[in-house]
Amino acid sequence: MPAEKITRMANQIARFMESKPHDEGVSLTASHINDFWEPRMRRHLFAILDAGGEGLRPLVIDAAPNIRRPEPVA
Repeated sequence: MPAEKITRMANQIARFMESKPHDEGVSLTASHINDFWEPRMRRHLFAILDAGGEGLRPLVIDAAPNIRRPEPVA
């Protein structure tokens, strides 16, 4: 999946959660990604985060420690 699409999808979630208090928004963003994104999508998200997180909203970056990092593909 292209990085632009993963970034756009993560940012859509964050934009919605930004209406919540910050800590709740962080938790809900991470929960949504953990619950609904398959490992391959989360792997792409972590590739973006590991490269500096360019284009990601701050709430996605703040939620990253709470998002389950999938195992690398062997």
